[in-house]
Amino acid sequence: MSSIIVEALTQKVRDAQGWLTILDEVSFRVEAGETAAIVGASGSGKSTLLGLIAGLDRPSSGSITIFGQALDALDEEARAAWRAKHLGFVFQSFQLLPQMTALENVMLPLELAGRRDAAVVARHLLGRVGLSERVTHYPRTLSGGEQQRVALARAFAPNPALLLADEPTGSLDAATGARIVDLMFELNREQGSTLILVTHDESLAVRCGLRLRLHAGRLEAVERQGPLAG
Repeated sequence: MSSIIVEALTQKVRDAQGWLTILDEVSFRVEAGETAAIVGASGSGKSTLLGLIAGLDRPSSGSITIFGQALDALDEEARAAWRAKHLGFVFQSFQLLPQMTALENVMLPLELAGRRDAAVVARHLLGRVGLSERVTHYPRTLSGGEQQRVALARAFAPNPALLLADEPTGSLDAATGARIVDLMFELNREQGSTLILVTHDESLAVRCGLRLRLHAGRLEAVERQGPLAG
């Protein structure tokens, strides 16, 4: 499988003073199976970059090619279909559906993909993250760490080629966050996904084979320590 190639990516938004540049000519490459961390101060453009890689928005200029697919060649509907097939996403705020049990939340992407084994796969993954006894519980009855473990299971359920994580430990205490990180890297190694995450946590970033440092919307440094980490 080929790489993720970001070329001269620029994102501008209009504000009261005119145009504000969020990302400025950002270019990099992430190899298939690699783990990459996007780091930088608040407002440096990290989450904007992750959203563009996910195809949630279009850049002002530049291009993103993921595993041979140019995202700018897809319309909004096609990008949504591409995400459903290839992408897993872990959010800081969990983004679980409150009216669904843990099992139903994990089954959802599998059911949308037409998988008949959705319940079996979901139960297996909930077991892998230590929640076999919590499958019928609703998000409101789960702790923050448990909710993020459900979110991890949901993200990995379709066996995505690319996993994106936006501050996955940002709303958790240090000990719980460390356990979530261990699980995320463990599942990622098992499935062989490419992992790109946004984090303020240098101890998390250093576990990734590639670190992309943003400053004021520009790529300040690219640090690579190996093809895989964790």
